[in-house]
Amino acid sequence: MATVSDLNKGSFIRYNGEVVQVEEMQHRTPGNLRAFYQLKMRNVRNGKIVENRFRPGDAVEQLRVETKEYQYLYQDGESLVCMDNQTFEQIYLDKVLLGDSVNYIKEGVTLLIAFENGVQPITAEPPAHVVVNVTYTEPGLQGDTATRTLKAATIETGAEIRVPLFVNTGDNIKIKTVNGEYVERVK
Repeated sequence: MATVSDLNKGSFIRYNGEVVQVEEMQHRTPGNLRAFYQLKMRNVRNGKIVENRFRPGDAVEQLRVETKEYQYLYQDGESLVCMDNQTFEQIYLDKVLLGDSVNYIKEGVTLLIAFENGVQPITAEPPAHVVVNVTYTEPGLQGDTATRTLKAATIETGAEIRVPLFVNTGDNIKIKTVNGEYVERVK
């Protein structure tokens, strides 16, 4: 068992029977009162934020987490099939672990997956940006680059995003995997 003072941002602990990741940690000493740690933690299963105060000597169960790179192969129902590039071992990863970014990633991208005790995946992180092809959008007009007006476009994963007016069907674009926001056009 570790104490709260052994933790830092990004640590995984078990809190109330759930696996949580420390998002923010502050050590406070208010006036003539006793010091405490204010922790902001994110539940890895449902993404909810939990805040709690701990005394400096409180014991917490810190988890051993191992991260590996896996290649996303294909979708199978509510799971993604991913392969370890060194051992070629395949695992099934719940879509819930990726959140909304599952709509913007395509087959072949590399995911960073964290495992608890080397067995159970607890988090998955996609790359920050991906390059996708626009399968359908309304045609743009010459000279439509002066304003920051956006239009709807469908990408190869089937998701609908907002792109500038000059983007046409068949263009390759770079988007953020967090929210599907347009970054730039890729040649």
